[in-house]
Amino acid sequence: MIYLVEDDPSIRKLVSYALSGAGYEVSSFESGEEMKAKGGKTKPELYLLDIMLPGLSGLEILSEIRSDAALRDIPVIMLTAKGTEYDKILGLDSGADDYIAKPFGMMELLARIKAVLRRTERQKQKDDLTWGKISISPSSHTVRVAGSKAELTLKEFNLLLYLMENEGIVLDRDSILNTVWGYSFDGENRTVDVHVRHLREKLGDEGQRIETVKGVGYRFRGHDE
Repeated sequence: MIYLVEDDPSIRKLVSYALSGAGYEVSSFESGEEMKAKGGKTKPELYLLDIMLPGLSGLEILSEIRSDAALRDIPVIMLTAKGTEYDKILGLDSGADDYIAKPFGMMELLARIKAVLRRTERQKQKDDLTWGKISISPSSHTVRVAGSKAELTLKEFNLLLYLMENEGIVLDRDSILNTVWGYSFDGENRTVDVHVRHLREKLGDEGQRIETVKGVGYRFRGHDE
């Protein structure tokens, strides 16, 4: 099931038709309020959210999804008429998995949806990892530091997983952007640095395992010296 929240009836109808034709079950809503009222307790596989909506904006809906323990792991793709680099960064920094600007082709949208769902499924199949006092479980989407659960956002979790999977390897910011966010921002690396800073804070003393390699990027140090 895919939840589509789009206030433009023509776009809503077109996207719903394309998704249904591709074999997806879809429920469409013209606002976040309608989705809450009519969506019930159904847990979708993916959200498609327009940013500019009456009432709750797409970013506000995204924030609510990411703060709900039962929903935070569900992938979100933002749909918007805005196409500036700033808006991409804002949406993705807020926890979106992908971003597609209007007008867009249905084939492109379907390809993005398939890619996001594939990434989500691969993550669920990965083995647990432990380095030092940090343990990460992709299947249960949990992180524990010295036995205590760490509350991470989806992007923080994906960032930590990517770093731990590549323990000891220096990862440049472009590689991190492309892998974790699925985007390259033409040299805009602020979003990576912000997420690394937040991640270090949440990991406490173990956050020092994420090392900055000046002029390049970051490296996760699993072995104690």
